[in-house]
Amino acid sequence: MIEETETIEEFLARCSADVEEAVRKAAAAEILPRFRRLAAHEVDRKNGPHDLVTDADRLAELRLTEDLGALLPGSAVVGEEAVHADPAVYEALQGDAPVWIVDPVDGTRQFVHGDDGFCTLVALVQRGVVRASWTYAAAREQFATAVRGHGAFLDGQRLSAGSPEPGRDLAVATSHPDYTTDEQKRALRALWSEGIAPRPCGSAGLEYLAVARGALDAVAFSWEAAWDHAAGLLLVEEAGGAHLTLSGEPFRVTGGNALPFTAARDAATARRVAGLLRGAP
Repeated sequence: MIEETETIEEFLARCSADVEEAVRKAAAAEILPRFRRLAAHEVDRKNGPHDLVTDADRLAELRLTEDLGALLPGSAVVGEEAVHADPAVYEALQGDAPVWIVDPVDGTRQFVHGDDGFCTLVALVQRGVVRASWTYAAAREQFATAVRGHGAFLDGQRLSAGSPEPGRDLAVATSHPDYTTDEQKRALRALWSEGIAPRPCGSAGLEYLAVARGALDAVAFSWEAAWDHAAGLLLVEEAGGAHLTLSGEPFRVTGGNALPFTAARDAATARRVAGLLRGAP
């Protein structure tokens, strides 16, 4: 619980471990017991055949909404499933109160298919600035955290994204064409060029973690949903990476970005990928 005179920084110094525990408990109670054990009635479609939601998504988000709200009274929660039910929930990101951004199961398609490439994403945002993030790949027993100005860590070890090896093709994870407009498809097609090795992305949260670890050079994404990006973008930043939209500005979790955008291991790589997306030579 935040004290009346306490800053977000002081709250995080006291309660980051409590947030991590809340994430672990939600996964242990609602996600892992259903992994590779989902019944047909526990899986639904939202906006299309590839846009899935499960009981694990819904119940884990409800638990996190309750637990995170109790840790920080006066805060709001913007969760993927809550916004699907009521799009007005997203408007909390435009206010002054602290906001928890929650994706209970990022990579639901993988989760449904029994693949361990999914994670739970939580970020704490205030006035459009991501202050801290928690990324939990429960099936892989990996937990990554970041606090703005204090670095990014995976299982207690500091992350450093580094820079791509000179002369090697850049490995870039990109949005699936099914989820892009014609204009975005044209921009992303520029990555199929000499010196770039693109591939379709999996869980966005895990792709960001790969960038922060230096295992992937960049991502190029065409959608704005804050629950997919907030936690990972802070991980990348705190590991020494950078992100840019087509306008040349960093990605804003509050929206209004020029898409597609990129996040990369270093600023030079971000500029290179963003330049290709813009059609620059």
